[in-house]
Amino acid sequence: MDGTGRSPADEGPRRGRRVLVIGADGRLGRSVVEALRAQGPVRFVAGADGADASGSPAVARLIADADPDTVVHLGLEPRPSLAGGRAAMKERNVIGTMQLLAACSKAPGLKRLVVKSSGAVYGCAPRDPALFGEDTPPHQPPTSGYGKDVAEAEGYVRGFARRRPDVAVSVLRFAPFAGPGVASPLLDYLTMPVVPTVLGYDPRLQFVHIDDAVRALVLAAVGAHPGTYNVAGDGAMLLSQITRRLGRPSFPVVSFGSGFFGALIRRAGIADFTPDQVALVRYGRVLDTARLKTRLGWEPEHTTAQALRAHAEAVGLTPVVPGWTKGY
Repeated sequence: MDGTGRSPADEGPRRGRRVLVIGADGRLGRSVVEALRAQGPVRFVAGADGADASGSPAVARLIADADPDTVVHLGLEPRPSLAGGRAAMKERNVIGTMQLLAACSKAPGLKRLVVKSSGAVYGCAPRDPALFGEDTPPHQPPTSGYGKDVAEAEGYVRGFARRRPDVAVSVLRFAPFAGPGVASPLLDYLTMPVVPTVLGYDPRLQFVHIDDAVRALVLAAVGAHPGTYNVAGDGAMLLSQITRRLGRPSFPVVSFGSGFFGALIRRAGIADFTPDQVALVRYGRVLDTARLKTRLGWEPEHTTAQALRAHAEAVGLTPVVPGWTKGY
């Protein structure tokens, strides 16, 4: 690939749709690029490392060279260790998004912008609603970490949409990913040999299968679907149900604050178990996906339970407590 992430097969006449995927270096990005290449109407797809969006000159050249009519931004990174630390993560997520949008604003041929966001924008709090709709204000907005990054990045995206009303801007807020090839601190936590939980709490959690996430992103990229959409598998599961079905015993811990519980998990080797992850496994979060289904006709092929089972099968998870996975 050259500096824009194009392969030799991409060179030649640029007929049809021209799509640039930012963040094509990960499991999600590679799958999105492959799926877009398989779309008949899409003739040209360029993929770029998510880090390419973190420098204004680099991303400006990228947009100018690719001359895209569609940009898919997958570059928001939730794990500090992969971004080079918390400061670098914020630089990539917030400043990188701002600079990418600045470059997009100067692209006269741009018609669509698709942004991978997260349900983390809703935060987690004890008085949260049973379901978060796209217009539900967070009871306690995230004040740090990935959730805050996402909220700030979405603010820049809304500003871009006002400045460029000719561009169809789609923001997809995903539940945590699960399935083959997916790695995350949350999945690492749920598959620990013994899973610590916060005493007195049994949160409802929701996941989306990675293949369903790819389908949603491609659907948004090949059509004009402006708006914000929640993306998640059907159904939610209590943490106690998840650990039982994964065959992992759990033990309740008296929490002395998120710092104490997070430190306990990190000592077990899960480096990126941040305060927002602690809040999630304490209070939970479930997304309402009715808007995506009604407006775009998207239906998940996997429920939350099936996404978790696919992940367990992919990593060859062996139950610590034999027989607990029955009834999956």
